[in-house]
Order: sequence, then structure tokens, then C-alpha cells
Amino acid sequence: MRRYILTGAPGAGKTAILRRLEQDGYAVVEEAATDVIALRQAEGEAEPWTRPSFIEEVLALQLRRRERAAALPGGGPQVHDRSPVCTYALARFLGHPVPPALSTALDRLRAGRGYEEEVFFVENLGFVAPTGARRITFEESLRFERVHRDAYARFGHTCLPVPAGPLPERAAAVRARLAAAR
Repeated sequence: MRRYILTGAPGAGKTAILRRLEQDGYAVVEEAATDVIALRQAEGEAEPWTRPSFIEEVLALQLRRRERAAALPGGGPQVHDRSPVCTYALARFLGHPVPPALSTALDRLRAGRGYEEEVFFVENLGFVAPTGARRITFEESLRFERVHRDAYARFGHTCLPVPAGPLPERAAAVRARLAAAR
């Protein structure tokens, strides 16, 4: 099974592209950080990302979702909203240590067990719309974007840019690459 990563800075439009791909019949694996944040905020914690254990929680949910997706029937490509490399970038961006479980996951990726080498990198839209889970300025998102690109390069991935533009064009660009890889 071929697993592709769709990544980029917060607010870049990944979720909209994923929803479009899902509507087009592609298997999509959801990202974990937003859901961990939403759960912890619902439990009364205003900024769960400030705890170093946040990285471990994100990774654990991310790996569970990947395992569930691997068990699904069908051999078509899967599009993953983020990967352990993104979790590594998040740890670096937030100034948290890289926990042992994340180091292990990254070692597995380096050994070639994981995702396709080419990563769809959704470029920023020129602004960030804040949400309860996304409390980042546009300037911070640009720095986070650089951290992400550097992390993917460090772990041997090539970022395929998905330029800013209308959703239909962005989704079509990703679909075209997925179709060419089949």
C-alpha cells in the first residue's frame, strides 16, 4: 500500500484539500494534533501544546490511526494528514524534547518503512485564520513552515509544492500526482 503525506503550516488549507480528495474516493487518514488539542481543551486545559507530553499524545494517536488504516481492505493509495516527521517538526517548533517513541518512529521511517519519499507540501495562503486549536500568527506559521520543510529534508523526503490557489486547482494537482503514481 502506498502512503502519501500531505503537510504544511497550520492554516495552509490541508484539511480542505483532504476533504476534496476524500469526496473523490481517496482513503484519507486524519491528523492527530488538532484532535488531541480539542479533547484536552474540552477537558478544561486551555493550551495543551505547552506540555512536553503533548508530543507523545499526538504521536500515539497518529500511530493508532495509521495502524487502523493499514488494516483497511483495498490497495489504493492513502493520503495521510501529517506524519511522525510533522510531529518531530512540532516538537522542535514548540521547544519540546523528542520523546523516545518519536525517535523510534523516525528510525522506522529512515529504514524505509512508512511513507512515500515525495511529500505533498501545501504552501501557505498568505494568512492564517485562528481557531480554538490554531492560535498561531501568520509570521509564526511561516517559521513553522520552514521547520517542516527542514524536517522533511532531514529525513530524506522531497517536498512537492502544492501552491496557494483555489481549492479545485490544489486538489487537482494532488490527484494528478496520485494518479501518475498508480
